Amino acid sequence: MTQVVATFYKFVKLPDLAQKQASLLEYCQAQDIKGTILLAAEGINGTIAGSCQAIDSVLAFLRSDPYLADLEPKESYTDSPPFERLKVRLKKEIVTLGLPEVDPNHQVGTYVGPEEWNALLSDPQVVVVDTRNAYEVDIGTFKGAQNPQTASFREFPDYVEHHLDPSKHKKVALFCTGGIRCEKASSFMLSQGFQEVYHLKGGILKYLKEVPANESLWRGECFVFDQRIALQHGLATGNHDLCRSCGHPIAEADQASPEYQEGISCPYCFAHLTEEKRARQQERQRQLELAKKKSQNT
Repeated sequence: MTQVVATFYKFVKLPDLAQKQASLLEYCQAQDIKGTILLAAEGINGTIAGSCQAIDSVLAFLRSDPYLADLEPKESYTDSPPFERLKVRLKKEIVTLGLPEVDPNHQVGTYVGPEEWNALLSDPQVVVVDTRNAYEVDIGTFKGAQNPQTASFREFPDYVEHHLDPSKHKKVALFCTGGIRCEKASSFMLSQGFQEVYHLKGGILKYLKEVPANESLWRGECFVFDQRIALQHGLATGNHDLCRSCGHPIAEADQASPEYQEGISCPYCFAHLTEEKRARQQERQRQLELAKKKSQNT
């Protein structure tokens, strides 16, 4: 059965977090929703999946809160469940930068819609930066964008300090999967003296949904944090799998490599795999294959 996947976030000062967590968890469970919702004093961030009716009901429930009345979700569709369980968690940040003084509720960069993004990318005076992690950038990014080579979003401020200069880089354009990292990244950069900071409204997902493939400056696929792994233009499910040893997305070409062993290693982790971890992964893969055979025989 086709499921709707709804991704949403909003930076807003939220009170009564524990109460919100309890009521939201209960409501989502009643609608048989799966996915993850994060709540923090700075706002909400979530990706959930369920039937069309269930998703509409949960979004209406969220919007019944005056703080979330203008919540703008991005929706896509899948024929197989992208999540196994439901999590509604309280966090210090809804996207972790590690700098509590950076507050998108106070200031953010200039939003640029998908229909205007290509013109910005084509401006030679604009430095375009992908704010996602290196393993996400590896499978797709915008033409001409800088890859900060970060392992986590916490490393982004260090990248800015060593590679960008507000006196030299007058215009900077940021993008990420759904827009949330860019909100925080743009707020941080403004606090560091950058004057013109732009970010893609709705992120890559909105761009891939609205911009025709023949007009697109996107190259590759977009990594997503669910069992679909990656999405293409029109938000169709992509062609990547996930290495169960290191968590890196892997293409069909990676699976043809002699360094790839299902559930054990891939070209991204083969050289760093200790004998101890290799043994653990081999045993885990053996157990998975046994369980698969058992389910096929029942």
